[in-house]
Amino acid sequence: QSHLVESGGGLVQPGGSLRLSCAASGFTLDDYAVGWFRQAPGKEREGVSCISSRSYNTYYADSVLGRFTISKHNAVVYLQMNNLKPEDTAVYYCAATISYAGIYYYIRAEDYDYWGQGTQVTVSS
Repeated sequence: QSHLVESGGGLVQPGGSLRLSCAASGFTLDDYAVGWFRQAPGKEREGVSCISSRSYNTYYADSVLGRFTISKHNAVVYLQMNNLKPEDTAVYYCAATISYAGIYYYIRAEDYDYWGQGTQVTVSS
């Protein structure tokens, strides 16, 4: 069964860095736009960053702009997270949707067809 697999979460001190990875099982992400979402306890899920299928365009939420970088290499999507803050603590999910045009990214969760199981990121001293 096709699904996504995230990895790279963990516990880090404020100001530290983590790199999340998102890979597909049962298909390849070559023609898929990918988004990273997160959900903290008691809060709604929010979009963090998105990338178009050919990596032409990217999106960042204001809360992570300048600190997070999304990239795609060899059909794996990465989210490099620098200068992490306690408010970045959440379960991070990657999501994918087919997009042959290559230039579109999708901010809404309902636009995505495949989701990973999530990886916990905890920022604490």
